[in-house]
Amino acid sequence: MTAKNVEIATASGTESFIPLNKLKKSPKNARKTPHSEASIEAYAASIAAKGILQNLVVEPELADGAATGFYFVTIGEGRRLAQLLRVKRKEIKKTEPIRCVIDTANDAFEISLDENVTRENMHPADQFEAFKKLAEERGFGAEEIAARFGVTPHVVRQRLRLGAVSPKLMEVYRNGDLALDQLMAFAITEDHARQEAAYERLSYNRDASTIRRLLMETNVAATDRRAVFVGADAYTEAGGTILRDLFTEDRGGYFEDVALLDQLVMAKLGREANALLEAEGWKWTQAHLDFPHAHGLRRTYPHPVELSAEDQAALDAAQAEFDSLTEQHQAAEEFPDEVDARFGQLEAEIERLEARRQAYDSDTIARGGAFVILNHDGAVRIERGFIRTEDEKSQPESEQTGDASESAAAEGRGGRTGEDGDEEADQGSADEEENDSPLSDILVRDLTAHRTLGLRLNLSEQPETAIVAATHALAAQIFYLGADVHVVGIQPVKTDLAGHADGIEDAPTGKAWADRHGNWARQMPRDVAGLWSFVAELDHDSRMALFAHCVALTVNVVKLPWDRRPRALATADRLAEAVSLDMTGYWRPTVRCYLGRVTKARILEAVREGVSGEAAERLSAMKKVDMAEAAEQLLAATDWLPPLLRTAMPQKSADASRDAQDSDTYSEAAE
Repeated sequence: MTAKNVEIATASGTESFIPLNKLKKSPKNARKTPHSEASIEAYAASIAAKGILQNLVVEPELADGAATGFYFVTIGEGRRLAQLLRVKRKEIKKTEPIRCVIDTANDAFEISLDENVTRENMHPADQFEAFKKLAEERGFGAEEIAARFGVTPHVVRQRLRLGAVSPKLMEVYRNGDLALDQLMAFAITEDHARQEAAYERLSYNRDASTIRRLLMETNVAATDRRAVFVGADAYTEAGGTILRDLFTEDRGGYFEDVALLDQLVMAKLGREANALLEAEGWKWTQAHLDFPHAHGLRRTYPHPVELSAEDQAALDAAQAEFDSLTEQHQAAEEFPDEVDARFGQLEAEIERLEARRQAYDSDTIARGGAFVILNHDGAVRIERGFIRTEDEKSQPESEQTGDASESAAAEGRGGRTGEDGDEEADQGSADEEENDSPLSDILVRDLTAHRTLGLRLNLSEQPETAIVAATHALAAQIFYLGADVHVVGIQPVKTDLAGHADGIEDAPTGKAWADRHGNWARQMPRDVAGLWSFVAELDHDSRMALFAHCVALTVNVVKLPWDRRPRALATADRLAEAVSLDMTGYWRPTVRCYLGRVTKARILEAVREGVSGEAAERLSAMKKVDMAEAAEQLLAATDWLPPLLRTAMPQKSADASRDAQDSDTYSEAAE
């Protein structure tokens, strides 16, 4: 075909082959918004595969009433741009003849408008069936279909995936009772019965996310800690299947066989536990999905030790290289890949060597054990140093009660404890004088009562020593098992919060408390006999910090249905004010911890208080599950708290705030 025009008369005008470089965009084109790059790419791909299937409609360009030889494109501007793109890619020449219909009888603007307004895209269901026919009858793959029709392979795969939808639901979609995004949500599984059952369960709320949740409620998301721990490869190799959603970002799909996944999790945790047993020499290790808070075992902690000369040299070398790299690249905005990787290796090595500064006694390892647990992020978590009751050492009585108590007990054991009262005691005393025997029990009681009163009088005048004694008593009972060495009658009552709030000890706040407690435990002397000296020799700030930690462990403001402690709960409010408690740093309203456990009215109240009345109104028609999820997202950026977790402003602060407001009001009035 040459560039010479070939004209053929048609009912609507003259059909002619016009060189591409003689075609221009019409100023009368009703479409003012430019064609997208994607649409031009699609046109180009389609034309390259099948040619121009629909003629362009053009009108001659006139200058002073005379034809210029150029033509304005009234219909087909997208196809003209696609051919120009092909020229740019050197697929065709700029003189490529384009089949056009020259129309001078109709108004160019009107037919351009008609082309853009009355045209209707193919129904996605029809597109799906057409693509399916090409795939099945002609053997075309997604890439080839995409190339021939100017769409992406992903779009083709999405349309072909609609083949997984039940014919019943496809018909519902054709009738307009389902939207495309809702239909696509059903395609996440190929089980037609399951799809239809989910459809029957839908109410007026047919949101795509609701449909997916109904279909996947018995499966495990790939973001679940169990799936992360095992990994998709190991799960599929074991025969598990993963459902993937081509229509949304499903973050890895859904693991269908939950029983198999749990089996793989416990098997892998068991291997980790066995490896720990062999590597560190503990008497036992146990694998658990969650930390067994009700274990009832005493826990020991590691103690500071000196690094070996070899480890210290390795630590110094790693730290020196880390510092050198930091200095070399301190001005760089981004590290090269190899440098970044080296930083990671050095950090891991430094952390490994620093961990060796803390070690358990060999005796503790020989008698103790460790729990191997799956952490919330899918990583292995190891908790060490637990001693079973049967593995506890039997200590001599002198070690349990201290030398002073042993002496007193020894004195008392030699005396006679009759029922005749003080006379017999006094007679016993006389006998003791003659025989130089130990004091009677009654006299020991008498004397130590006087000593107790003397201690009380003196201690009441020395608050600093009182803090030492109280701290010693609390620490002895909190950090040592059965260590009856304290003389101050303070007994800490500890409440296990894990029994009241599921998962509380695995939360960031629970981890922070466990770390703080473990840090103190590691500093304690191994023998409780050295505890007094340890407490007494602490500097003032450290002693007060230990005292505060021990007292804090006894705090209990848990409100139970049968509790009748109104004054204690009022004191809890005063304590919260005194320590300026702000629970927004410790707690957030989520579906799991609050929103999914209250009524719809309370959810709307929370959104109304935390966000706005308009936001609450938008949620009011939702089902509770959807409402709770939407409320969690809305409240995430706020500091909203339920009334039980709010701390009232202290009176002084409130008065100061009012004074400031009054001052501002007075200033404004004066102005």
